[in-house]
Amino acid sequence: MLNLGQMLGAGIYSVPGVILNSVGSIGLLFVFWLLAPLFALGGLMVYSEYASMFPKRSGAEVVYLEQAYPRPQFLVPVMFAVTSVLLSFSATNSIVFAQYVLTIFDIPITPARQTIIAVAVCAVGMAFVALSTKWSLRAVNFLTGLKVLSLVFLVFTGALVLGGFTHIRDPFANFRSPFSGSTANPNSLATALVKTNFAFSGWHNAFNVIGEVHTRDPVRTVRKAGLLSLFLLACLFFFVNVAYVAAVPKDEISNSGQFIAALFFQRVFGGGFAAKTLPIMVALSCFGNITVGQTRVLREIARQGLLPYPRFFASTKPFGTPLAPVCLKYFLTVLVIVALPARDAFNFLIDLSSYPNLVFNAATAIGLWLLRRRRILAGLAPSKYRARNIYVSLYLLSAVFLLIMPWVPPENGHGDVSFWHATYCVVGLGILALCGFYYWLWIVVLPWLGGYTIVEEVEQLEGGALTARLTRKYHPSAADIDNGEQQPLITST
Repeated sequence: MLNLGQMLGAGIYSVPGVILNSVGSIGLLFVFWLLAPLFALGGLMVYSEYASMFPKRSGAEVVYLEQAYPRPQFLVPVMFAVTSVLLSFSATNSIVFAQYVLTIFDIPITPARQTIIAVAVCAVGMAFVALSTKWSLRAVNFLTGLKVLSLVFLVFTGALVLGGFTHIRDPFANFRSPFSGSTANPNSLATALVKTNFAFSGWHNAFNVIGEVHTRDPVRTVRKAGLLSLFLLACLFFFVNVAYVAAVPKDEISNSGQFIAALFFQRVFGGGFAAKTLPIMVALSCFGNITVGQTRVLREIARQGLLPYPRFFASTKPFGTPLAPVCLKYFLTVLVIVALPARDAFNFLIDLSSYPNLVFNAATAIGLWLLRRRRILAGLAPSKYRARNIYVSLYLLSAVFLLIMPWVPPENGHGDVSFWHATYCVVGLGILALCGFYYWLWIVVLPWLGGYTIVEEVEQLEGGALTARLTRKYHPSAADIDNGEQQPLITST
């Protein structure tokens, strides 16, 4: 459920139109919905091997990178923590929720209306998490089940369309000459892959809590759960796209923006009750991802001492919930919703949230090869879950491709934002530079000025899971040394 709940968000209901507008053909649309789970599979195999090396360490990528790149000390956890904080907004799901709610009630979508509803629904979602962990988890479990049912319903409806049981006259029209209009522009292909990867984001979610999995073989359990959830959603997502293509003309899909699901319902059910009611499932799916988010991750980052005022952000007072991380996440979400042009906000935020993480993805793949070499030199046996090099290479190449190709100008009319196409690349690199500055200030400058050193302490939690936190170790003063505080308690004779 951890993986499913994270992957089942706004993606499948909002990005197919953007993807088709980028690649230009139905055939390439389907190709990218097959490629994305393959790249995710490569990442899952990489994570499985890492997890087998450190089975009691929760935290996934940050733990793996810290082990692969121990120098400079603390650089990886600090950069990863700051990036996670800055990209912890839930704006994409809030925006799609707002757009679909306005569509349900036949209210024209304007920037002001979209912004107001997005901010309001985000506040409601955050309130669930802030006031009650129990009820927020119940809401998430209910909405996750609803998400799966909505996808199954879409696939079933698509089968009815293809079988000729609806008023769609020629459901196979878009399947003829499927690669007609295909593009080879690198920017367009990168845009399509970013959007499909967004739909599958969350495939690694269970690795974040592997230290809390109490089975005979936690790695096998998490790996199996990841494979099952990835296979299930890859099939559902692919056949949902088949349903879209069967019911909606190609040109309308390309111009649908984030409204492909609403357009599908209108095409199949006309203007009746179903066409008005079914988009509610899409809105609720988006709401489910607003409620969960990354508040737990933010609290863990604070508890490990990677943020200023760690006690404040790690506290669960007064409701037994991560109230401070919830407020921080809400502030960041509102900030990006208000700051960005409404028409470009969704696509830009998807692109931006992916770019800094691609650097971590590439480093994770390379780091696995480095760790393997160190283990061989140390005389350690290979991992039981050793990933084949083809999987590692797939994961690395996808990250490198998406880091480079967005800088190439797109074809006219195929950009997914109205401003400069590589803006998100520059902002993403700026976030990484800010992380580096924070590391230099917090690990180097402030300790030098304050007379202390940042050290790492490893703690064993209840159940045997291990976690690490950074603390200050103050240098002894000259007075302490003069008073004999540093002398041994028993002098040798």
